[in-house]
Amino acid sequence: MTKRNSFSASAAAVFLLTGFALTAHDHRDGEKVKARLAGWQEVPSIASGGTATFRARIADDDLSFDWELTYSGFTGTDPTQSHIHIAQRGVSGAIVIFLCTNLGNAAPPAVAASVAACSNGAGTISGTATAANVIGVAAQGIPAGGFATVLEAIRQGVAYANIHTAAHPPGEIRGQISHEDRDHDHHH
Repeated sequence: MTKRNSFSASAAAVFLLTGFALTAHDHRDGEKVKARLAGWQEVPSIASGGTATFRARIADDDLSFDWELTYSGFTGTDPTQSHIHIAQRGVSGAIVIFLCTNLGNAAPPAVAASVAACSNGAGTISGTATAANVIGVAAQGIPAGGFATVLEAIRQGVAYANIHTAAHPPGEIRGQISHEDRDHDHHH
């Protein structure tokens, strides 16, 4: 009987260690965040057929994130620029990271050099954001190159992605960025 109990304890220990290893492995796959963009999330709300999904995977060292933005449904107007802004839901905030632009307005030069053009109508654009992509916003306490500050805003739920169009220069669709598993999280 003693041998059987010790075997069960060993099996349980192996199971726990394996579970821990899988959990650690999941973390190594990167922290994932996303946003679903729609016109109703804009400030003020806009009736738009345009939709988009923004997804990003934050690097384990917190020094970058790989991102992808897929969009479609714009009618009679094309995306002109897309950004990550810092502000809570229902409030407009300043641009901190350019995702794409067709307006030649990305600045400073270090930021402009790495910004892709927005594809017309529909498409998928992607890139990697680092400290070099972060525009300082003194009024919101965000230093130029303040990547850690942008990550903190994303983790606090006070960052959003949006797409601007020729028809709606201030922004046509928008979505707050949150963790991929936030939908299943019951701790509000």
